[in-house]
Amino acid sequence: MTIRTEPVTINLGPQHPSTHGVFRLRVTLDGEVVLDVEPVLGYLHRGSEKLAETRSYVQVVTLTDRLDYTASMSNNLAYVRAVEKLAGIEVPERAQYIRVISAELQRIASHLMATGFLLNDLGAFATPLMYCFRERERILDLFEMLCGARITLSYMRPGGVFQDAPEDFWPALGFFLKDMPGYIDDLEGLITDNEIVLARTRDVGTLSAEMAINDSITGPILRASSVQWDLRRADPYEVYDRLEFDIPIGSVGDNFDRYLVRIQEMRQSVRIVEQCIRDIPDGPIRADTEYFMRPPEGDAYAAVEGPKGELGFYLVSDGGIAPYRCKIRAPSFINLTSLRDMVVGWKMGDLITTFGSIDVVMGEVDR
Repeated sequence: MTIRTEPVTINLGPQHPSTHGVFRLRVTLDGEVVLDVEPVLGYLHRGSEKLAETRSYVQVVTLTDRLDYTASMSNNLAYVRAVEKLAGIEVPERAQYIRVISAELQRIASHLMATGFLLNDLGAFATPLMYCFRERERILDLFEMLCGARITLSYMRPGGVFQDAPEDFWPALGFFLKDMPGYIDDLEGLITDNEIVLARTRDVGTLSAEMAINDSITGPILRASSVQWDLRRADPYEVYDRLEFDIPIGSVGDNFDRYLVRIQEMRQSVRIVEQCIRDIPDGPIRADTEYFMRPPEGDAYAAVEGPKGELGFYLVSDGGIAPYRCKIRAPSFINLTSLRDMVVGWKMGDLITTFGSIDVVMGEVDR
């Protein structure tokens, strides 16, 4: 017999570990069953889009680092591609390869954090998350070799990258690529067949392909719902059209599929970087551009397949040294739109797990 109780509305967050920062959910519960969910945004409100109007095109690069701070390289890449499209800048071939290497390393680092914190939301604090941090540290070491920074990288520039990779970067990258498949195997051995993980994620928080498409969902969440859409293949940029890689997809669109797609994408990223090392040519790493660029009047949109989905920048130029307008298509924000549909009817604990499977960073939600 089902016993109904008086519905209770509670606040979950902001500034709560299970909301991944300054995110607030107004949750209406019947006992532990979720009746309704209302996301409340705006507590961070960085104003990045408005700040971009007061900075030169090169200075805006540092703002992009602070959007998704687990994927700064991807943010850099999306922004500088929009500037290059606006200004008609051709990027040297070597720089394109370095950009792809950086973006794929960043994808691995971001997916490691998504996996570790998903397990943290499931209640497994120490081992899985620390495994993920351990491997991510090696990627941050590589980033430090490239640009001297580890988190807010500001490595890419309109026309190329800030500087070429130093000589000791390439052997360090080779050692990492040799070790990483074994690390992914360790993670899978720890997680994929774990009966608690399976019980908490299989057929929980399902999102149909039709609903994902209607909500403009992209990235691993869309692919977990069996939609094989990836901008690196659908609308290739840089040198992705020269590289061989698979696009992993799920079958159900549940929390487990979203986890497994990210695991498989890390393997494909390793494969992509190995090809880039094999094929990268010598040559310049940046086109000749003025520091205070003045793109002609007009507008441009460019997007990349970021770790969380389609990350795009729409820029409008009035011929000045700063964007007249800047609009960011942030995947964390868009991907939140399906949260209510995924959690209504499930228990409170399932809500935490499902929210963790979306993998949001509030810096680009409250941009």
